[in-house]
Amino acid sequence: MPVGTRGAVKLLDAADLDSLGPQVVLANTYHLMLRPGAEVVESLGGLHAFTGWNGHMLTDSGGYQVFSLGPSVDDDGVTFRSTYDGSTHRLTPEGAVEIQQRLGADIQMALDECPGLPAPPGGVLAAAERTLAWARRARTVHDREDQSLFGIVQGGVSPELRLDCARRTVEMGFDGYAIGGLSVGEPLEQMLPALAAAIEALPPDRPRYLMGVGDPHAVVEAVALGVDMFDCVLPTRLARHGTAITSQGRFQLKAARHAREDVPIDPGCPCPVCARYSRGYIRHLLVVGEPTGGRLLTVHNLAWLLALVDDVRAAIEHGRLAEVRAGVAAHWGRGSLR
Repeated sequence: MPVGTRGAVKLLDAADLDSLGPQVVLANTYHLMLRPGAEVVESLGGLHAFTGWNGHMLTDSGGYQVFSLGPSVDDDGVTFRSTYDGSTHRLTPEGAVEIQQRLGADIQMALDECPGLPAPPGGVLAAAERTLAWARRARTVHDREDQSLFGIVQGGVSPELRLDCARRTVEMGFDGYAIGGLSVGEPLEQMLPALAAAIEALPPDRPRYLMGVGDPHAVVEAVALGVDMFDCVLPTRLARHGTAITSQGRFQLKAARHAREDVPIDPGCPCPVCARYSRGYIRHLLVVGEPTGGRLLTVHNLAWLLALVDDVRAAIEHGRLAEVRAGVAAHWGRGSLR
């Protein structure tokens, strides 16, 4: 799921999304509640009309900002200071539901507390218990039948705590289930056992969503465990800094060695950028600061990652997942950055 933090995937518009064809696009509750405000989005018809894109949309709850911005957290909710003007804003589990209902996405997330890792066991346990309590409160007030509500499983890298939290979240009866608080500083070797423990308790007839993960190696390994949905700013952020993602790993396109290369970013990629433009041309645009360069590379990176997910889905259907996993691990394991 590409991330459109403020109502747009950076450098792209709704027509680009129509062409790329993602099943879901993310928007950020924290940023949209500050600017332009949930009431403004609602008055303009909700996120679909507001953004001009009719595909499925998901809004996060503001829980990631608990991790990234370090606000004041207590049992009742979170107090943020605006990144725009320094004003203070209060967000509770009930308030997060109300704001997301006004934004009008197809899927909304319950408010959670996402601790960074590594963290003291007591802090991880406290965040998990608070997330469970907030999930109960969100479930009670959510009443928009055309909008799904997902609960979030926390628990750090402890398989035992993840399993317990997953079971208790499932008991509340959400439309889908997310696994949060992973890929926040821990190595893959610690992430996967915790993820597997959570998946064990999540029902297979409901979507299972691993939050904030976009590295191809981690994505494929998580799919093998039973994950259905992912989001991450990785492909778009890398593009804006000149890094291409390809079947052979990732590389910095602004490097001088690509200046005269009359080949696509990835010769095996069927995206419209690889069909039309050379590495040398896109490198030129990036080096001179032409925004078109970042836009073209963003289209490629997203198209490539979406195609990988399609390939993984087909591999599952045809019994070739082990083969795809091995190929991705070979090119996207440690040391893939060139």
